[in-house]
Amino acid sequence: MSTSNLKVDLIQRIAQLKEPGIIAELQKLLDFELASDEYILTYSQKNRIAERQEEYKKSAFLTDEQANQDIEQ
Repeated sequence: MSTSNLKVDLIQRIAQLKEPGIIAELQKLLDFELASDEYILTYSQKNRIAERQEEYKKSAFLTDEQANQDIEQ
């Protein structure tokens, strides 16, 4: 099914909805997906991201190649 056909199908199905909760959730999803605004992090959010990055650097991770070798063994 082409994108244009999917859009038409969705429009028709949304037009038939009677449940306001579902319509509200669809609106939230569309608002989120179509938002062009840049998300601005707070100072604490930036700090938490930096902390998590440090935690990940200290963690032991396998490369894709290492994981595939382990699977083959």
